[in-house]
Amino acid sequence: MQGNITKSAIAAALLLLATPSAYLQAANNDSGLYVGAGWGAFDVEIDDIDDTDEAVERIDDDDNAWRVFVGWRLNPYFSLEIAYVDFGDPGDRFDAEGTSGDYRLEMSGVQPAVYGTLPLGPVELFAKLGYYFYDVDLRIDLDDLGGDVFRSDSSEEAWSYGAGVGMTFFERLHVRLEYEKLDPDVIDDLDAIWLSGAWRF
Repeated sequence: MQGNITKSAIAAALLLLATPSAYLQAANNDSGLYVGAGWGAFDVEIDDIDDTDEAVERIDDDDNAWRVFVGWRLNPYFSLEIAYVDFGDPGDRFDAEGTSGDYRLEMSGVQPAVYGTLPLGPVELFAKLGYYFYDVDLRIDLDDLGGDVFRSDSSEEAWSYGAGVGMTFFERLHVRLEYEKLDPDVIDDLDAIWLSGAWRF
């Protein structure tokens, strides 16, 4: 994981821990609809890129991401959720063997998920299992060849899983800090840290 992801996670955890306990309340709404949004920081790694003649062996980058979601709590322990997730468009210049160039990655899609929760008063521990339907567009240009040498533009599917901690404020506002890992086909490794807020009706 890159440094900015670690720093974001630490800052979010400290913010939650520093919140006065007077505002933390165990909710009476144990089931029902909720809606929310989140901001994230992620790290992506791509190895052994085809069609670059071994000029580009690895891309390792990070960027910001965002998502919006709607869910239904079946009870205090299980909930179903669907989210639209946008992992932004990380890109940069690179120096490879005997040449240089640039790359751009765009990835977004829809993710249904199941959450299992252990409520501990206003604090909740949770685990998540999701399935990500996404569009990915990876472009790599090498200066010496004057244009695209690799492009992958496709619709894919991938499992995702994660875990985290949440707190409920004023009985309705639920804030959660979550680590998530995805296992897409085109990308070798993708990890994200999310800070999200949801309103429970």
